[in-house]
Amino acid sequence: MARPMFSKVDEYGFERPENFNYQLHAEFMEKYMHILVKRGLRWATLKGKNKYARGNKLKRFIRKGVPIDLRPTVWMQVSGAQVRKENNSISYTDLKKNIGNPALIEMIKIDLPRTFPDNINFISQEYLIKQMFNVLATFAHQNSEVGYCQGLNYITGMLLLATKNEEVSFWLLKELVENILPKYSVTNMSGLLVDLDVLDELVKKFDPEVHRHIQKIGMPWAMVTTKWFICLFVEVLPTETVLRIWDCIFYEGSKIIFRVGLTLIKLHKVEILRTKELSELIACFKEMRNHKEVVDCHQFMT
Repeated sequence: MARPMFSKVDEYGFERPENFNYQLHAEFMEKYMHILVKRGLRWATLKGKNKYARGNKLKRFIRKGVPIDLRPTVWMQVSGAQVRKENNSISYTDLKKNIGNPALIEMIKIDLPRTFPDNINFISQEYLIKQMFNVLATFAHQNSEVGYCQGLNYITGMLLLATKNEEVSFWLLKELVENILPKYSVTNMSGLLVDLDVLDELVKKFDPEVHRHIQKIGMPWAMVTTKWFICLFVEVLPTETVLRIWDCIFYEGSKIIFRVGLTLIKLHKVEILRTKELSELIACFKEMRNHKEVVDCHQFMT
């Protein structure tokens, strides 16, 4: 029997890893397409001026996934970015005119070709690179405390892929960095360091066996989880899973990062406890994206 043809890139243009399980993904997508259709019909029932007003119903809808075509609008509304945009005295177009710091420009330009080198959209569509520069440089020039920090390029790239809108991506980036994830991207990364300690305490509380094992091996949390916080799981988990996580982060905030982290550890507890040395433990964390329940983003979010 002939083998079915599978695309070597995902729906967002990312090249699939060599060990990608095409059969598992095909089985998931067959089921997930029905879920997407059902959720799209449910979202269509939201009507009126206040259809995105905060409440248990909207939270439930968001946790079950925001339709792709609604993500730009929903993310802007529920995160507070839309209000910030409307209340800002200077438009994004005018803010872009302030780009001029040579040092910031050089830092950003160095990172642009390093961002998503395995994504066919960023390889073939030069305007995306230009848009990413515009968003990052505009943000850096209007926020002197943060300026530019590595990691923002990955978030911005994913925002552009998800929203297909440069201005929307700017306001969402601003909301993430300044309100939802405060002090993650400042020079001393104080917010990140605090939340790494919080993660350590949460694992200690909810899974002391795993916590003791990781302490015994001597692995610092920062070694394997910094990208969870700085890049919001971009290049750590499958793209659709990342976007489902972002749906919730924009509505519920940074606590979602901890919930995702604890779920990943719970799903991989057996594999984690099997490790004997640091390199094995690090490899275990890197392989988390391939777990069946991580690929199945709907089950994972449940």
